[in-house]
Amino acid sequence: MNDQQIIDALIARDEFVTRLFFFEKCRPLFSSIIRYVFSYEVDYDEFVNEFYLYMMENDAHRMRQFQGRSTIYQWMKIIAIRYFIAKRDRMIDMASKDAPIDNSNDKSTDEERSMAAKMDVEYLFRFMANERYVYVIKRLVLDEAEPKVVAQELDTNVDNLYNIKKRAIAAMTRIALIEIDRDEKEIIR
Repeated sequence: MNDQQIIDALIARDEFVTRLFFFEKCRPLFSSIIRYVFSYEVDYDEFVNEFYLYMMENDAHRMRQFQGRSTIYQWMKIIAIRYFIAKRDRMIDMASKDAPIDNSNDKSTDEERSMAAKMDVEYLFRFMANERYVYVIKRLVLDEAEPKVVAQELDTNVDNLYNIKKRAIAAMTRIALIEIDRDEKEIIR
């Protein structure tokens, strides 16, 4: 099956394709996202169920947005990382017996998290050799600028901008995974 056929089967709620895709084909990808996004243990099935429900909301609106500009796995990776980073502090480790602490009204905690996230991103940017990649991520992802505007700023077209963004996010992800691996090795020592 090609990527569009997989999307069509998922939208049609084909049970076999859905189970094969989410629980087998995407397992390595989603497992790495879980390690990257969460600082605590998250059950794989819970992760997949949460993500599946998110993707299938409003008659599979998000699934229908797949345009084939990248592979289905790259597309899912970006959506999953964005979704779970925004949600990571509200996911509960089902193995934990402790009650979660409600910090929803604590603005200082939100500000601290926001500042820590900015520092993490800036730290990763320092390892990126391609300044154009850094610029594209800052403008499209962090500033949420319109792709057409950023394309004009870079004197390119929107289609090429999406290719640059894809390569930039892939490069940043590789750097982040290397840093996570390095940090884990230091902790073990």
